[in-house]
Amino acid sequence: MKSEFPFCVFVVDDDPFCRQLYEYNLKKLGVKDVYVFENGEDCINSLVLEPDLILLDHYMKPLSGLDVMESIKNYSPDIFVVIISGQEEIILPVLAMESGAFDYIVKSDVTEERFLEVIEKIQAIRQLPK
Repeated sequence: MKSEFPFCVFVVDDDPFCRQLYEYNLKKLGVKDVYVFENGEDCINSLVLEPDLILLDHYMKPLSGLDVMESIKNYSPDIFVVIISGQEEIILPVLAMESGAFDYIVKSDVTEERFLEVIEKIQAIRQLPK
């Protein structure tokens, strides 16, 4: 049985194939609101939609994923940001996590199951007493 997740998720990637694939995987998982953006500026300008989770490609121009994440965190530190990149070097995930990313996914590891893991972690965190 498919779960339903009352999340608003932004997908930000300059690669149209990746955007479509991530959107498809999220909707298949039962995510209700998925918005796709081809650049960081459009994502930043749409933060008024109050996303719960932003899946953010690292290598984009003119703003990198880390630059965009800084703006997101300045807008609302409560938005969960997951950096997605084709880079497997250890320094980028470390830098992303130190900069406030909730998680880091290597593009070759992107699957519906990996997205489900991230969403379930977020749900568990939201259920913790404040």
